[in-house]
Amino acid sequence: MKFSKLTMALAFSFSGYALAQQASHLPTLQDGSDLEKIQVTGTHIKGVDMEGAQPLTIISAEDIRKSGATTVFELMSTLTQTRGGEGSFSTSQSGATSTSTPAGQAAASLRGLGPSATLTLINGRRIAASSFASGTQNFVDINSIPLAAIERIEVLATGASATYGADAVAGVINYILKKDFQGAEFNAVYGNSTASSDEGSLNLNIIWGDKLAGGDLMLFMDYYDRKDFRATDRQSTRMPVLQSSYSYLSKTPNIYYNSSNVTDADGNYLEIANPNCATPLVKTEFGEDICAYYGNEDDWLETPLESLSAGFTYQKSLGGLDWKTDFFYTRTKSTSYSSPSPINRIDDSEGPFTEETAIDIFPDAIRNQLMDDIYFQRFDTQAGREIWGFMFDGRFATPRTVEIESDAFRLVTSLSGTLGRWDWESALTLSESESDQVAVAGVYNRYKYHAALAGELCSDGSLASYDGENLNCNSGDLLGLYNPFLSGDASNDSILATAQEQPTRKGESRVYGWDLRFSGDLVEFNDDMIRSAFGVEVRQEEITDVPSQNARARFDKGYLVDVFGFGSSLSEAKRTQWGAFAELHIPLTEQLEMQLAGRYDHYDDFGGDLNPKVALTYRPGEDWVLRASWATSFRAPSLTQAGVKLRTTRASFDCSANQAVADLYCEGFGDLRGHNVLELGNPKLQAEESESLSLGFGYSPTRNTSLTLDYWRFDHEKLVDTDMTGVLNRAIADASLRHCGLVPEGQMGISYDPQMCDVTDSQGLTIEQQGANLREILDAWVDYADPRYAELELYRDHVLLLENTGTQTVSGLDLTFDHRLEFASGALSFSLDATHYISYERNKPGSDDIEELAGTWRYPKNIVTARVFWDQDNWYAGLTAYYTGAYEDDIERLRGRELDELDALGELDADGKRDVSAWTTVRATLGYEFDNASISLSVDNLFDREPPKAYGSARGFDSINHNAYGTLYKVSLAYRF
Repeated sequence: MKFSKLTMALAFSFSGYALAQQASHLPTLQDGSDLEKIQVTGTHIKGVDMEGAQPLTIISAEDIRKSGATTVFELMSTLTQTRGGEGSFSTSQSGATSTSTPAGQAAASLRGLGPSATLTLINGRRIAASSFASGTQNFVDINSIPLAAIERIEVLATGASATYGADAVAGVINYILKKDFQGAEFNAVYGNSTASSDEGSLNLNIIWGDKLAGGDLMLFMDYYDRKDFRATDRQSTRMPVLQSSYSYLSKTPNIYYNSSNVTDADGNYLEIANPNCATPLVKTEFGEDICAYYGNEDDWLETPLESLSAGFTYQKSLGGLDWKTDFFYTRTKSTSYSSPSPINRIDDSEGPFTEETAIDIFPDAIRNQLMDDIYFQRFDTQAGREIWGFMFDGRFATPRTVEIESDAFRLVTSLSGTLGRWDWESALTLSESESDQVAVAGVYNRYKYHAALAGELCSDGSLASYDGENLNCNSGDLLGLYNPFLSGDASNDSILATAQEQPTRKGESRVYGWDLRFSGDLVEFNDDMIRSAFGVEVRQEEITDVPSQNARARFDKGYLVDVFGFGSSLSEAKRTQWGAFAELHIPLTEQLEMQLAGRYDHYDDFGGDLNPKVALTYRPGEDWVLRASWATSFRAPSLTQAGVKLRTTRASFDCSANQAVADLYCEGFGDLRGHNVLELGNPKLQAEESESLSLGFGYSPTRNTSLTLDYWRFDHEKLVDTDMTGVLNRAIADASLRHCGLVPEGQMGISYDPQMCDVTDSQGLTIEQQGANLREILDAWVDYADPRYAELELYRDHVLLLENTGTQTVSGLDLTFDHRLEFASGALSFSLDATHYISYERNKPGSDDIEELAGTWRYPKNIVTARVFWDQDNWYAGLTAYYTGAYEDDIERLRGRELDELDALGELDADGKRDVSAWTTVRATLGYEFDNASISLSVDNLFDREPPKAYGSARGFDSINHNAYGTLYKVSLAYRF
């Protein structure tokens, strides 16, 4: 193995994000001893000089220490390749519903292509995915990987299925665990914000290593605890960013407009505000004053999280064999919150009824006025009574609150040795992730709640029966009427508490694997050797995600989940996969080398896929390296996508993507609408496919200077998702997708208001009949029902299949520069890492039109990290600047009333758009090394920059690309025994 000036420069580059092999092996080159044959991510060939041959980013142990990071996600979020777009996520996006990021979990995604398109490895082998998918994307929870055990991280941001198989569409992140550790080290890190609120975090870890039974043993333990962070903790997020971004569904209910005698000048009925509204009334676009709701008051920007990890690594020589075992176990606990659930009727339609005496709590003058303003009507109760009441519009007062515990472990044991000139290694892998979730507050049974509204709920939670004269409880006592307009009354609150339920969810994910790999010289060629690697792998994966019965939608209950505002997925799947790969490193000339790789994978439930890779490396001199690679990659449908039995969730349709859909369902506006849907797995899903291209060079005129520039491109096809926009568009011509009322069992499509079939087009056809003119149906519906919005009235529980929805093409440039100046007193280092997105094209959901995402909402074109560090003897100091470029705000999806307010504020340009400003934050780092100890201080967002305002987010800022913490500090202490 030879090392040129380029290798030395890259390896010794201070930033640690240089493209090189690990520098810890270089001293053996100085003393003439044998080099250990190392293997870097992106190849299975050991000992090959991969100097600059691929765009490999390495985060070294020194980088981890100086970063001040206390979790893997925090560390990974400093990379330009993982910033930008909606791929990477953390608990700042988590919530209490099934479509949210699972509470307490996080994922790293390369190039914004999504977590399922990034393969996560530990020591080059797989780890079980989280048992709770994010939506339908399975991902590895990187919060389960203990940072204390990591020696370095290798990131290959290019397609790698030819080497590693499925899921490496955007690349590979390989976490390398520590080994050969001698002694003991204790670390403690405390962090908090400089604000008056408490967002404190504490990280404690200890590592011990020594010789044991002729081998090397390392033990580690890591503890992390973080407090929550709420929108109300900061002035910039405490209030709504727009007054018009309100919800009609207040915690103190209003009287629904269909139960109102109050009209505007045109005779349209108006909602009546709750006289006991706890906040100032808001004037709506209809001219009514209502008690409104803003999500800020119930928005947790970061959820509380606690994790404990422990594990070991052990390696020993057994004759001519090397035995290695690594094991870790992690338990995480978190609590997540979502806004209080809306209150609907039993059938999930708007406007639940309450008994007429609900207004008796108001003073006589107000009550008498309400008697005139409210339209009272008779309604049927569950017990079969007909009583007088009125409809209201509101939500519960308590946020939906979920507690989750996750346990993850991973065990890998391997034997390696030599057969002649061949190195071989075989390993067994067992990895498991198990999660238990329980909703502890804010979730109510729809049947019990409506029984309480009618005074038909028994004290044991059962529903009373009616014998024609009296209400009767089989057990327990009959409770009184629950009054949704009465707050702070203990007796009333206890009735509501009887309607509360605690649905649960249990998930398990397992990976069993065996692999065998050979690496060695194949044949002499051009006075050198063709080096090679071959291998086989067998893997079984299984996943289950089982909610309690009260959280499931069932056909026999009209798809209704027993509880309001809480859904989950029921999925169960298992598959066996085997793969075989071959890889060649061919010295075409003294300066030109080629890497050829290919892998075939076969799935028992899906079929096979073959993926090749070709890479060329040209070295015109010892200072230069030119590189190019082409590869294909794939992602088989995840087990969740293949095995979903019935998933209750919310799906959006994008009216900006399809004007025909916008005209029928959005009054012509281009906003984003959400509806309750049921997702079904699709056994006919095809694999997502990707073709990647990478071109670049590296230049190192001196040992202390390096420059790299890489162009990359991904063509990603057959993306898997639900496509409600597309289904709505297809339903315009396909009557089989249109259903008045619930979608019949066994069928797919869109559910419309049951009364929609009461109207016809000019030919006398209803919306369910083939050939019906939906534009004429809409006009007839407006004349017939006089709806508040002139759009086709969607009902609920549309049934959608997961499908291969479209394509995306992403291209960009990565630039790195590192320079180190050495002085007698110390060394000054400069580094720059930058990613520029040239293009991010994707078809709009439900349309063949291609939209350009680069520079639009959440997809900044430019992401830069710049560092300057000074090292002197036993201390260091540095500054790191993180830059996120400007991009378009998500204006086009706002409602008309919000656009009017933005226009009045002067926030829109001549084209009706605005930009989210660029954002730069600075981290200061200072550390001092004693003989057996060290202390460091890091301060994030040194100048306390608030996140740029973003009107496209209800939070008022983009929590994917920015954060609202302000200045954060961390103090770290380490002691070595």
